[in-house]
Amino acid sequence: MLDKLAVLIATICGAGFLTKAPGTVGSVIAALISAFINVNIYAIILIIILGVWASCRAEKILGAAYAKEHDPGCIVIDEAVGVWLAVLFLPKTFIIPALVLFRIVDILKPWPVYLFERLPSGWGIMADDIAGGIIVNLLLQLFIIYY
Repeated sequence: MLDKLAVLIATICGAGFLTKAPGTVGSVIAALISAFINVNIYAIILIIILGVWASCRAEKILGAAYAKEHDPGCIVIDEAVGVWLAVLFLPKTFIIPALVLFRIVDILKPWPVYLFERLPSGWGIMADDIAGGIIVNLLLQLFIIYY
């Protein structure tokens, strides 16, 4: 029962299984949610906690099936958290720029983002996207301040 719940949370109700670009799907779902609902910091913290637990458990379940030891692509709760952090405290008009910048950061994994990926299990799955979302948010906040 808990294994099924963990996989549901980690894959955002199975969305991570839908395409060959699951990270983009997870990110777009998060952007759509944030277009209609203000995701606040308390909700994000709760989802981070659930995401670490679910990712840790789902990695063990799905990792073998996907022939990967760490971070199976179908786990997309981390991308959702990254997007929600990227848009946190920003106007709704910044959702698409935040989504695009987050995907770029998530794919390229610049310093220091790639360092967080090395953390063990669910923490490593979640932490690089948390860092990426925070970096994107700071960049967009600076853009607003200066322009």
